[in-house]
Amino acid sequence: MTELGQTGGRSIEVLLVEDDPGDVLLTTEAFEHNKVKNSLHVVNDGEQALAFLRREGRYAGAPRPDLILLDLNLPRKDGREVLEEVKADAGLRSIPVVVLTTSEADEDILRSYHLHANAYVTKPVDFDQFIRVVRQIDDFFVTVVKLPR
Repeated sequence: MTELGQTGGRSIEVLLVEDDPGDVLLTTEAFEHNKVKNSLHVVNDGEQALAFLRREGRYAGAPRPDLILLDLNLPRKDGREVLEEVKADAGLRSIPVVVLTTSEADEDILRSYHLHANAYVTKPVDFDQFIRVVRQIDDFFVTVVKLPR
């Protein structure tokens, strides 16, 4: 059984699934700029994401993420497939998944929610807005929401 509890200021484990080095840098800088204490782990494609989540291969010692930030357009296995597999896996489905992508397509938004994404956020291109969005995601999932541990 999964233990529930507020994060109460504790650091949470965040898995960023993003193949664009610029967006990885932006997200990392946004975490640093916001003085977010969370541990940010980065993988660059869908297969790495699933290996990390399942603690396979080089990710055998990986922590279980408390939150996944998932891009949709990824190499090897796209974000939609990752989302579908995460939410179909009884051991992983309780991890909140925020789709963080450049796509504003209604089809992507609808499909993401149909696949049980917890939130869908379009990445702002402006750095200051991006920082604001990351801060809001952090505030919501660290301060407001009770996450499974």
